[in-house]
Amino acid sequence: MTSLAGFVLASLLLVAVPGPNLVYIVTRSVQQGRRAGFVSALGVESGTLVHVLAAAGGAGTLITGHPLAFAVLRHAGAGYLAYLGVRALLSRPGPVVDATAGAGGAGEAAVRPAGPRLLRVYRDAVLINVLNPKVILFFLAFLPQFLPPGLPPGQTRVRMLALGGVFLLVAFVLDLGYAFLGAALAGRLHGTPSRERRLSRLVGGVYLGLAVAVSV
Repeated sequence: MTSLAGFVLASLLLVAVPGPNLVYIVTRSVQQGRRAGFVSALGVESGTLVHVLAAAGGAGTLITGHPLAFAVLRHAGAGYLAYLGVRALLSRPGPVVDATAGAGGAGEAAVRPAGPRLLRVYRDAVLINVLNPKVILFFLAFLPQFLPPGLPPGQTRVRMLALGGVFLLVAFVLDLGYAFLGAALAGRLHGTPSRERRLSRLVGGVYLGLAVAVSV
């Protein structure tokens, strides 16, 4: 139980520390509303499921034993963040009606800038998390420390899947909170076309900054 409590605490800290996943969920929620925030959180946790299955399948040995493989993943993640940043800087959003974004209930519509379709929002979220070096290290190097030593391979996989499920649940709850927070802030950030352009530049700059931070 002590080990499980420590793992839950470590999971909370990993999700709470700002990084590509958190930034993507919040920015999508701010730009496109609660529905896009929910889809982005769902995409991020789909990427988490990939990490869980990879760790249980023994990918940790492959990655930790071959630094070049981790470097390739890290730079691929940085490149994808840079792509999202450039896309945000070059975007020219026009207003659309998002009936899910209003603060007054399901029937209230709000004007939001047009953004990627929800399928692309989901895809981007999956890729950002799959290529997130912080999450890769957590599952491939940190998670095994919570396993009892000397377990048979079969029991090791079961324990890793169980811990991965705990992390998935914790992360999804927190990420939904970030999505709703971003949607709540959206009303203060949207408005005139000039404000929309400034928001797009801010989002693009954040992604590019994250790309630099991930690559070094």
